[in-house]
Amino acid sequence: MIPKDPVMLLSFINLKLRDYFDSLERLCEELDVEQREIVDKLFGIGYQYDQGKNQFVSVGIQ
Repeated sequence: MIPKDPVMLLSFINLKLRDYFDSLERLCEELDVEQREIVDKLFGIGYQYDQGKNQFVSVGIQ
């Protein structure tokens, strides 16, 4: 079960990516969650997945 709150989800996902998974795709497969759901929810609070860093990072305001 993944956190429903977007900020808690960000922390949870980044921890899992850092410590246990080498990609977002692998994490989603293992946890049986939809990648689009995570990406959309975290984009809603200003974060996007950076494949090179294997973390969700702040989009920043231009």
